[in-house]
Amino acid sequence: MADKKTPKKSASKKPKKKAAKKTSAKSVSGYASGGVDSIISVEDVNRQAKAIAEDISIEQLDDLAGNDAFISIENLTAGYGKMEILHNLNLRVGRKQSLCLIGPNGAGKSTILHAIFGFNDIFSGSIFIGEGANRRDVTKLSPSEKLSEAGIAYILQDKSVFPGMTVEENLWMGGFLKDKPTEAKRAAEAVFDKYPRLAARRKHLAKVLSGGERRLLEISRALVMNPEVLLVDEPSIGLEPRFIDMVFEILHDLQHKEGKTIIMVEQNAKKGLEFADLGYVLVSGEVAIAGTGDELLANPKVGQLFLGG
Repeated sequence: MADKKTPKKSASKKPKKKAAKKTSAKSVSGYASGGVDSIISVEDVNRQAKAIAEDISIEQLDDLAGNDAFISIENLTAGYGKMEILHNLNLRVGRKQSLCLIGPNGAGKSTILHAIFGFNDIFSGSIFIGEGANRRDVTKLSPSEKLSEAGIAYILQDKSVFPGMTVEENLWMGGFLKDKPTEAKRAAEAVFDKYPRLAARRKHLAKVLSGGERRLLEISRALVMNPEVLLVDEPSIGLEPRFIDMVFEILHDLQHKEGKTIIMVEQNAKKGLEFADLGYVLVSGEVAIAGTGDELLANPKVGQLFLGG
């Protein structure tokens, strides 16, 4: 508002005050950040996402995975207690591929990771790891068995480190399923060789690490068992932009230099799809849209709801 001119003094009447000019604050629309003119609730996102859902065939999922899936989920129905979250869900990821799951809150994204690792109840359907003659049904394995026998590791959201332990001790905990403590320590040393930034802080308590260092520690702890599959839950949550870039660079190296297969849940849909080979949009426990990461980034319907327009 422009500065007011000083009114002339008058004995008979006081100067009238100008009415304050109304302004409208910009709000967030869609499922990402950015300045726009209206707010879309989670309910609206769900409703609009259902409206753009496509008929996804098994053949389409197989084709995206290169017709030789390393991770296969077939007609999976899963949830918590008596609550069913996933409904006859199918998923395919090829060896050394990465898949990013996006969608509104409550769509079932993290439930997929939980089902693969054994953190929830599976009512029907199957989960397979491996190709050809090495394909194995891991549906009923415990989380410990999935880590030690099937090579599946779960990287939890932020705040999963042990703050009162040193960086070194946290890494040793990552090898708790090793036959001998010395094996866990040797594996931890290999991780330190890979990440000098952690090695320089090996005797520091985890609670004094920066946000990016804590996330690096969480990823590194999962590597102690040398898994083939990484389930990554919200890698960017709570991080400053510079640390987000660092974490995605680490995940890129793990996929492309070490051959890890990655399934990721990421609220920063743009960042996740830029990283991943494949993208699935989840709505109400079902796959609504599937394609390459680039295809979903270029899809105007996905952009409007999940990429800030």
